[in-house]
Amino acid sequence: MRTTVNHQLKHPINFKQQLLCWSQQFDDVVWLDSNKHSDKYSSYDAILAVDAFTALKTDYFDAFNRLKEYQTATNDWVFGYLTYDLKNTTELLRSRNYDGLEFPDLYFFQPKKLFLIKDNNVEIQYLQIVDDEIEQDLLEIEQSHNPIMEQSKTPIKIKLRIHKDEYFEKVNTMLAHIQRGDIYEANFCQEFYAEESMINPLETFNKLNEISKPPFATFLKLDDKFLISATPERYIKKDGNTVISQPIKGTAKRSINNEEDLLLAEALSKDEKERSENIMIVDLVRNDLSHTASKGSVKVEELCKVYSFLQVHQMISTISSQVDAETNPVDIIKTTFPMGSMTGAPKISAMKIIEDLEETKRGLYSGSVGYFKPNGDFDFNVIIRSILYNSTKKYISYSVGSAITAMSNPLKEYEECLIKAKAMREVLEN
Repeated sequence: MRTTVNHQLKHPINFKQQLLCWSQQFDDVVWLDSNKHSDKYSSYDAILAVDAFTALKTDYFDAFNRLKEYQTATNDWVFGYLTYDLKNTTELLRSRNYDGLEFPDLYFFQPKKLFLIKDNNVEIQYLQIVDDEIEQDLLEIEQSHNPIMEQSKTPIKIKLRIHKDEYFEKVNTMLAHIQRGDIYEANFCQEFYAEESMINPLETFNKLNEISKPPFATFLKLDDKFLISATPERYIKKDGNTVISQPIKGTAKRSINNEEDLLLAEALSKDEKERSENIMIVDLVRNDLSHTASKGSVKVEELCKVYSFLQVHQMISTISSQVDAETNPVDIIKTTFPMGSMTGAPKISAMKIIEDLEETKRGLYSGSVGYFKPNGDFDFNVIIRSILYNSTKKYISYSVGSAITAMSNPLKEYEECLIKAKAMREVLEN
């Protein structure tokens, strides 16, 4: 049973920063920040979960069944992540590519301490509270500042896992698969990385968040492993009997010139190739949701709408379904994972071809971070536009990708990847 206290905030922005700094003392941290993006699907401005009371850490084998057992038995808030490689537990697939990060395939924990921020209020929920622990923690939070962590003494040198000419060859191979009818679309990704390098994870997150301000910003810490994410994409959310998924497909650069910027957004909204990409994934998501949906309840709420973020314009669609009350929440995730926007169509064929052509195990990149509520509702993002860091191995990584279709031009796909990589590179090299 949790002890719940509501606390009024005089300066919510300052409190958020102090709270995140205070959280760094713990080995298990999930921070989710909407950056004041608000729509009809929003629940909180920010959430912090820290300090594991119980936890589930596993490889991909039987992972969703183990998660179902854990989530059901816990019957509480649980936070964590799903890596892309959980595909291997739902289909006869493998992940043989290089892994420099070594994140466990799945990790969830039941936090002892939970903070839910909305407007000028923070709802604080603690397990196993001791005396005046909440009051003492609030005093500590007010006095918190960014912890000093050792940095690299030399500049971070970013390397390419796939060089430009090789990228073109691989995209042309994928186009050949499309021409043969093996697939219609596939999301092809490439890794940028640095070895023997150190960063201050919290400082890096603050920089990345400041230049991106996405609606699903995430800071995750699991012992010596960190996720620093400026993702703009929601994977899936359950609220009562309603489930929504919001795939992103379609990207255009921003301009500092307002008139030019509006033209770029308009051009994206009318771009035949980008709309085709988006619609193919919408069809895939509709099919995925139908596995757990009440008959006839899958609907496209919004198709190919362009949203503008600080770094890029994005084309987003929203698909909804209704589920029966007895439907297990983990089954909804299992039947839709990995998300269509990061795989392709047909999904299994696309994942096989992706695995053959990519050079890096995706791991948490193109996976998801989120939470389950005690009532079984949940909310999960898509891990893109993110920096991943193993502090023990001194290994830094970020990956970017684009959807390859019959209309793809390898050079334009490469340029799209560079647009998406810009924020991460800027943060790491400056």
